[in-house]
Amino acid sequence: MLDANLKKQLDTYLQNIVKPIELSVSVDDSPKAQELHALAVEIAEMSSKIGLVASANQRTPSMAVAVAGEAPRVRFAGIPMGHEFTSLVLALLQTGGHPSKADPALLEQIRNLEGQYHFETYISLSCQNCPDVVQALNLMATLNPNISHVMVDGALFQGEVESRQIMAVPAVYMNGELFGQGRMSLADIVNKLDTGAAKRKAAELSERAPYEVLIVGGGPAGAAAAIYAARKGIRTALVAERFGGQVLDTVGIENFISVPYTEGPKLVAHLEQHVKEYDVDLITEQQASKLIGGELLKVELASGATLSSRSVILATGARWREMNVPGEQEYRGKGVAYCPHCDGPLFKGKRVAVIGGGNSGIEAAIDLAGLVEHVTVLEFSDTLRADEVLLRKARSMPNLTIIKNAQTTEVRGDGNKVNGLTYIDRVSGESKQIDLAGIFVQIGLVPNTEWLKDSSLTLSRHGEIEIDSRGATSMPGVFAAGDVTNVPFKQIIIAMGAGSTAALGAFDHLIRTPSPQTAHASSEVETA
Repeated sequence: MLDANLKKQLDTYLQNIVKPIELSVSVDDSPKAQELHALAVEIAEMSSKIGLVASANQRTPSMAVAVAGEAPRVRFAGIPMGHEFTSLVLALLQTGGHPSKADPALLEQIRNLEGQYHFETYISLSCQNCPDVVQALNLMATLNPNISHVMVDGALFQGEVESRQIMAVPAVYMNGELFGQGRMSLADIVNKLDTGAAKRKAAELSERAPYEVLIVGGGPAGAAAAIYAARKGIRTALVAERFGGQVLDTVGIENFISVPYTEGPKLVAHLEQHVKEYDVDLITEQQASKLIGGELLKVELASGATLSSRSVILATGARWREMNVPGEQEYRGKGVAYCPHCDGPLFKGKRVAVIGGGNSGIEAAIDLAGLVEHVTVLEFSDTLRADEVLLRKARSMPNLTIIKNAQTTEVRGDGNKVNGLTYIDRVSGESKQIDLAGIFVQIGLVPNTEWLKDSSLTLSRHGEIEIDSRGATSMPGVFAAGDVTNVPFKQIIIAMGAGSTAALGAFDHLIRTPSPQTAHASSEVETA
């Protein structure tokens, strides 16, 4: 089950188990159940602190992890391999007494949560967003005896997926009711349960002294800016909804110079580790809502907090562009999806469409064609913008159809989930319909600048922040970098370089501009 390399890594990790644990396995004669049983046996044989027992559970195959002699609170319904293998390793370690590296204050907050919480998380093993949610809830279950969690592989338990009409992962249920969909951090989940936490955090943030550089955005541009600013020895903070930004949703990265291949979550983990090596105040789970100019720049947050700084670097990135047609929002997460790697396995054996004929669209179509019954690509233009090598591959696939000059006009559904779409043939003007179960939208990016519309910043006609060669914007002391700006190419490595440039530009601005305190002191001396 485990190759030699994985076994070697796992053997090293298992040395950190300090108290006996037990794997409870519920299996039958099915191939997947036997595969899970083989995995459990291999793990148990690797450590004298791991026992193995048979059990009966409503979900088979499944495997629970518990302190020996205690009732299990962490369970994997399915085989936790692929992206979820790390979730299994962490569950073994944390159940076995190895401490988490999460914020101690957050861990204490989890221990103090009152009430009974049973979580179920539906995932796909190819989803790069799912492990964060699974690992967060597993950790909560190991810390608080009132919390339990089950990871459910949606591809293996299709009946549950269909009965609950789950069409996007991760999908989290709490005590039988939908709790949330999509990526959620540990802090997101805890704050949703502890309703007073957000208010307490906002009050604490507002009391902080002004920064010299405040970076808004936690993607590659923001991370690079934070590192370059902190290395100058100036008071630096980074505020973002989540660290990593859109890169967290990127699977394969093959053009990051000097690294032939990596994946988005792995790159983000390395970026965060690098940022934390410096004296940077890392503030996450916060959304910027307003930028106010002045001697001290102010950034208001949606939580009600306000942060001030002598300079600000905007690196809020971009998000997937939506079709903006009737039915898209109604069926978002119910057949309308934006991550083929995450949600593709939920449409196994079904008919789907991909909107967009660029590289992202054709790559998504090729990936999906290996899972689903049929893929239809709809491209608005009369030409396809994808690389020829991708187009050759797509055209060679018998279950993949490409339609050009197609303007999607409506997402159709039965009230609960998608069952088709309507498009107009832009040559003939004829309206046509396609019956399908899923629609994957891959039509480009929109800059995250809506919150800046009321500021005096100059934006391009596309809503991007206009910057000069040093990353400076039209507002004194405000710099910008990455996909949120008017740079022509939206690439990770370009964003990192731009973030570094903006930090150096901000530092140059600071050394040439007297601080408000210095300026006021000079004025008082002259008056005297």
